[in-house]
Amino acid sequence: MNELLKLLEKDARLTPEMLAAMLDKEVGDVKAMIDEYEKNGTIVGYNALIDWEKTDREYVTALIELKITPQRDLGFDRVAERIYNYNEVQSLYLMSGGFDLCVVIEGKTMREVALFVAEKLAPMESVISTATHFVLRKYKDKGLIMKRGDVDIRSELSDGLQ
Repeated sequence: MNELLKLLEKDARLTPEMLAAMLDKEVGDVKAMIDEYEKNGTIVGYNALIDWEKTDREYVTALIELKITPQRDLGFDRVAERIYNYNEVQSLYLMSGGFDLCVVIEGKTMREVALFVAEKLAPMESVISTATHFVLRKYKDKGLIMKRGDVDIRSELSDGLQ
């Protein structure tokens, strides 16, 4: 039932009772569907979306493009498995277009991210090239608008360089 999954994806705090009312279903049926989705891996977890810029936690997010040579008989899967096992890796996607994999990582500083790329990703024998992009501001994440003031982060960064 795609509607149930859409509702849970938007707000995982909805109770089975609330979901049943919204979907015009029995509570027991909704609980059974959720249990089945959890067992078969359709629902892989529940997360809160945090705007970390409103806290004292300091970190940077980077998107790293990788061009790789797929391994014989394994394609991109073996390389992807090596990469997603690093704790720094938040997300990993196989992409079409100008690069093969997109790695999303978090680090305490830009230097820490750069060292991760230089010491762990770039030396992999399947990696042909990397390109690192730092996230300056999140305006919308996972379908939710991240509300902030009107200051442009690029202006803040250029002011600090003068």
